[in-house]
Amino acid sequence: MMLIGPTLTRYFSARFLVMIAGVFGTVFALIYTLDFVELMRRAGDAQGASSGLMAMLSLLRTPSVAEQVLPFAMLFGAMAALLNLSRRLELVVARAAGISVWQFLQPGLLVALGIGIFSVALYNPLSALMKQQASAIEGRIFATATRASGGQEIWLRQNSVDGQAIIRAEVAVENTTTLARVTVFLFSPDGAFRERIEANQAELKEGYWDLKNVRILSVDAEPRNHDSYHLATTLDPAQVRQSFTSPDAVPFWSLSGVIERTERAGLDATRYRLQRDMLLARPLLFVAMVLVAASFSLRFFRFGGVARMVLGGVVAGFVLYVATEVMKDLGASGLVSPPVAAWFPAVVGSLLGVLALLYQEDG
Repeated sequence: MMLIGPTLTRYFSARFLVMIAGVFGTVFALIYTLDFVELMRRAGDAQGASSGLMAMLSLLRTPSVAEQVLPFAMLFGAMAALLNLSRRLELVVARAAGISVWQFLQPGLLVALGIGIFSVALYNPLSALMKQQASAIEGRIFATATRASGGQEIWLRQNSVDGQAIIRAEVAVENTTTLARVTVFLFSPDGAFRERIEANQAELKEGYWDLKNVRILSVDAEPRNHDSYHLATTLDPAQVRQSFTSPDAVPFWSLSGVIERTERAGLDATRYRLQRDMLLARPLLFVAMVLVAASFSLRFFRFGGVARMVLGGVVAGFVLYVATEVMKDLGASGLVSPPVAAWFPAVVGSLLGVLALLYQEDG
């Protein structure tokens, strides 16, 4: 396949890059605004939660959320770039000069591949580290709030020399063994309720929980307050850290180490393997999105039907995204191996995009 000239390559690449960056920037700003408003609503019950701190916290949280919409930014950005080139008849001129669709799509495909590699090698590690930092700040800020800081609570059950215990926490600092807003229901070995322990923070050490700012409510004694309190446990820190840490909170370059440590501890590392394979497949998924966008964006404006064509591209991209999520769930449940679950949508999407273009352009 012949390459087009460097000048035209740079021009088309710039058009793709500007449109994709514009779509992603718009979505990023929208996510940031909504998250900032939500944090300001929650900050009403927390001490020291200023608007500046909430703005910084939202900025730390937004990249990991925006990362999930990168495929759609690629799809809509590529469609916008191709439609804009078609509207200004630049694609007509390119075709008249003997440039085929495969040639003027090369810059877009290279941009998609480059963005995919950048997002895996640099953006993902940075967003994961920012998410971890945001989780730590959030746990510290909302640890003394009168309302839960999130919709999901952490529940653990343990047996130790102190008896049975049920531990509930409202905040878990990802990639650590630290909990915030902790309540422990302690039972005697015979199953009778003994006492309730409330703490602002709990950190799992080797063989015990280190509780901070503790209040103990017992059935046969007055309430007691302690700055620090140790609760025996048999829980393994590696196991607890895995249950607290979602795979998307682990940087790409750390996934192999996490997988090795998890398997060495005798735990299931399927989720982390799936995350690593999905990140490796991301550049090809972005290429598939550009091919899908091209399949629905090369019709000339004077022929009409642009709205229907755009709607078809959106539907096709959504179907590909749903297929990616379905395969992700199948891979996480162990029904499909992680490499198959990660690479299947990208490979099939690319092949279908090429097939559609071959049918449109070459009959």
